[in-house]
Amino acid sequence: MKLFIEIGSLYRSLIKYIVENHIKEPAMKTLTLELPEDVELSKARMVIAASLFETGILSSGQAAELVGISRKDFLENVGKQGISLFGETAEDIRKAGGLKL
Repeated sequence: MKLFIEIGSLYRSLIKYIVENHIKEPAMKTLTLELPEDVELSKARMVIAASLFETGILSSGQAAELVGISRKDFLENVGKQGISLFGETAEDIRKAGGLKL
């Protein structure tokens, strides 16, 4: 679990850099990362894709393509991770509807 958190932290930094520098072009680009041998590439791709989707840099279809899964599977996976498909946080929902989640 520690490895997953460290990878998540690394990619949050990457996402922050991308957002701050307004890197948002329609053409696909290649990014090469060197990761430890024991890192599961599918999990790393999912972390990157979920972060890029959550920040609005990639659409769900583009993110799914990055991971190599269907859009439906991607949306189910990020939903299980607590990432809103509609951009709202749990706090936003609580405030709007008085719901307890």
